[in-house]
Amino acid sequence: MAKQNQYFPSVVFHPGETLEEKLEEMEMGPKEFALRTGKPEKTIIAVLNGKSSITPDMAVQFENVTKIPANFWMNHQRSYDEFIAREKRQTVIQEAVAWARQFPLADMIKKGWLPQVATIEEKTMEMLAFFGFSNHTAWEDYYCKQELKVAFRISLSSTNEPFAISAWLRKGELQAAELEANDYSEKKFKEALPELKSIMAEHPDDFFIRLQNTCLKAGVKLVHTPTLPKAPICGSTRWLNDTPLIQLTGRYNRNDSFWFTFFHEAGHILLHGKKDIFLEKIEYSDKDKEKEEEADAFACKWTLTEDEEAEILAAAPLSEEDIRDFAKQFTTHPAIIIGRLQHKKLIPYSLGREYFEQVIFE
Repeated sequence: MAKQNQYFPSVVFHPGETLEEKLEEMEMGPKEFALRTGKPEKTIIAVLNGKSSITPDMAVQFENVTKIPANFWMNHQRSYDEFIAREKRQTVIQEAVAWARQFPLADMIKKGWLPQVATIEEKTMEMLAFFGFSNHTAWEDYYCKQELKVAFRISLSSTNEPFAISAWLRKGELQAAELEANDYSEKKFKEALPELKSIMAEHPDDFFIRLQNTCLKAGVKLVHTPTLPKAPICGSTRWLNDTPLIQLTGRYNRNDSFWFTFFHEAGHILLHGKKDIFLEKIEYSDKDKEKEEEADAFACKWTLTEDEEAEILAAAPLSEEDIRDFAKQFTTHPAIIIGRLQHKKLIPYSLGREYFEQVIFE
């Protein structure tokens, strides 16, 4: 939200006070003024007491009697209404300050998710704008109570850090809104999997752009959203209307972890429903835990199958040339092989570090 240099007066009086001064000057009481303007006396008294607004019709009638232009009365009423609205808004902001402090504001500003502003009140306003909510209770309703649960069958109230996680999710939505994808096609996404696997095996410098473009052609939006403190997430999958979104962090900065996470999330899209949202640090039901296991199996299939793993193990001990030959044979990356063996504790984590590549999204 761009910061604008505008002046807002500290106080604006109700136009009824100006009317009262004018009537005193004219030596006219509310009863006579009501008669001359054709308005009920109780309406005039309400205006004089600041309990009723001056409508455009009234402003025109006032002009005839007071000789003060109608636009004066309308502008005065508009200024007063805006002042009252801003006063109410400031109350809302003050009530939301404690809520805003729960977010990793400094890190969000450092990442450019929020503009650099000075006061906590300004930061609170920026947080509300970031989420697209008018008040912090709307955030609570959406992320921690019923709304998100109705839409996605989860509630962030079941997490330890709903604030950081919700901010990370929201950033992904904002990033996704900037992408243009074809209509989602399950057939095209399945057909794209071998190409995506080839990109994984090669892991070129522009891997993410190629990966993202291939997904967009199949109707899948893919974004990279860096992690926030207290939200150590690798990835998430959800549907935004009819478009699936894969949101990845690149956590651990290792290509084997990144690619397993990507194919895990892709598995959720192809195997599970639109009303599901899959996210780490969430307490899942047994049924949803099964879906996580299914997504893991899908990721194994497209990174390194169990049969391929068994063939590699049967050839042990393995040389560096053996690792690279197997990676080429199975259209995978050497880091995938080493990472799998480390994960299963078949080799120590101290071995094979030279095979891993950093995940750079520039």
